[in-house]
Amino acid sequence: MKRIMVVDDEQDTQTLFEQRFRREIKAALVDLIFFFSAETALFYLQSPQAATPELILSDINMPGLGGLELLRRVKALYQDLPVIMVTAYSNNQNYQIAMENGADDYISKPIDFRALKAKVLEE
Repeated sequence: MKRIMVVDDEQDTQTLFEQRFRREIKAALVDLIFFFSAETALFYLQSPQAATPELILSDINMPGLGGLELLRRVKALYQDLPVIMVTAYSNNQNYQIAMENGADDYISKPIDFRALKAKVLEE
């Protein structure tokens, strides 16, 4: 089972992901864990009891600590942990910053869940 951390300040993201991945969840192919801020995601990752995810999907624009700063901190702690950045406001500057800081991919909303599932399940 692949543990995937989803970090997005929009709470309806959880419902959307659970609906789109319902077959994979039911078949025990993926385990989705949700955090609604970068701060709580980092706190979880640094907790001794935390099960480290195999992939992080993070929104870029969030209040407080943003997704690009989360990416920098995650890569400093876990260099090999794949991080895919997700954004509703795609622009070249954010793309460049994400790639320079070790993002493994950069996708725009609305998410193409068929393509995302293929990426998630192949890794």
